[in-house]
Amino acid sequence: MTTPSTAADRKDKLTRTERKDLTRNSLLQAALTLMGEGRSFTSLGIREIAREAGMVPNAFYRHFRNTDELGLELVEEVGVTLRRLLREARQSGVSEVDIVRRSVKVYQQYVIENRLLFLFVSSERSGGSRILRMAIRNEVSHFTNEMAQDFRRLAAYTDLCTASLQMVCGLIVMTMLAAAPEILDLPPDQPMLEDEMMENFVNQLQLILLGASSWKDKPRTQ
Repeated sequence: MTTPSTAADRKDKLTRTERKDLTRNSLLQAALTLMGEGRSFTSLGIREIAREAGMVPNAFYRHFRNTDELGLELVEEVGVTLRRLLREARQSGVSEVDIVRRSVKVYQQYVIENRLLFLFVSSERSGGSRILRMAIRNEVSHFTNEMAQDFRRLAAYTDLCTASLQMVCGLIVMTMLAAAPEILDLPPDQPMLEDEMMENFVNQLQLILLGASSWKDKPRTQ
């Protein structure tokens, strides 16, 4: 009869790349944990992040040059994963209302499951680090452009020029970002409140899209 492997044994069996990823993820989670205790990201020091992760400070520098670089990875993690999920929700073959409702449900669930990440994004949108503010704005631009491309692929709002379509998509993305703190503030185990918020969220997005369908681009001047 074999004895169960210990955590140390399992760690020894990991490849060098897997161990590196594990350490890196531990540092990211340590920063999120500290922010979950009410700290702002800009107030975090390298030593305390490393201590929270159970490491010496030198281990931090093997993965990140500074805290801003760690923050950039957190921003990228939110952006890449959420864009993929929402892209899947915007598949063709369903009505516009269903796409909106499905997208809201996906977004709401992702925010709830990644509470600490969205506390970080919500605070850093207007936080003390210009580097992170710019990174979040870049992710917003990625969201906006990708959504506009999907609308073109779905042959939606064909009367709108590219600039107008991107303006509409930008309004949708900003509405989604503004909804994140409200989602995070929802009390647990309150399905009626959650459904009410979701319905309000859907209505806001549908109102934006209703305006888009009525928008008339100004004729270009010669």
